[in-house]
Amino acid sequence: MTALLSADVEVLGLTGRILWTEGTPAPEPDAGPMSEPAYILIHGIGVSHRYLARLHAVLAASAPTYSLDLPGFAGTPKPGRQLSVEEYGAFIAEALKSRGIDSYVLVGHSMGVQFAIEAALHAPEQLRQLVLMGPVVDSRHKNVWRQSLALTLDGILRESPTSNLIVMSDYLRCGPRWYLTELPVMMKYPTEKRLAGVQVPVLVLRGSRDHVAGPEWSLRLSRAVAQGRLVEIPGVGHVAQHMRPKAVADAIRSFVTATTPHR
Repeated sequence: MTALLSADVEVLGLTGRILWTEGTPAPEPDAGPMSEPAYILIHGIGVSHRYLARLHAVLAASAPTYSLDLPGFAGTPKPGRQLSVEEYGAFIAEALKSRGIDSYVLVGHSMGVQFAIEAALHAPEQLRQLVLMGPVVDSRHKNVWRQSLALTLDGILRESPTSNLIVMSDYLRCGPRWYLTELPVMMKYPTEKRLAGVQVPVLVLRGSRDHVAGPEWSLRLSRAVAQGRLVEIPGVGHVAQHMRPKAVADAIRSFVTATTPHR
């Protein structure tokens, strides 16, 4: 797999990291406007860009694509206090603005869905489409025990050794303290209510065997917006983008093509 280039990005007193492949325009503050919207990949709680890397590589073959490692995760500096989802969303939007990325499709996974929604609400004029993969927190898992059980069973029964290795090693890099600091933030975030404020086309994408983001919950989210769609990737669980990166990329690109206004 192609190695990713990276640069630290500091905005709002927080430090994260932006990553891209060779051939994608370097995200520089003085760069001119891009000729097409970029894909922005956003990880979930405790993890990093690494479990999105296969999807990143497929998308980057046809469009500018960037991944983010958010503050407190993936070895980035830990903030001195708990951050809200809204603060993470503001960081994403301002980090992209600081690097000259002014038109994009946000693609969030798991808690990254929450981050992406808030980034969309923070800078709606920059957003073209929004993709929510494996969205949390399913209304069936409204306490930590149920959510943890769903994630554990998914890892044991649905995921591959490589995806589990990436996720578990990222959890270790994140550390239990920051994970547990942000876990209650994830659990109490009103995903459905906040999503209703998004005005662009929204794709909800789940693996057909994903019990973290179940079918009823995912369908409800797709109906929470005026231009919502639901796509299922057959035979995979919560980390569908690692197991079936081409199928996920094809679904995202088809959605973007279908919902982009023709000039």
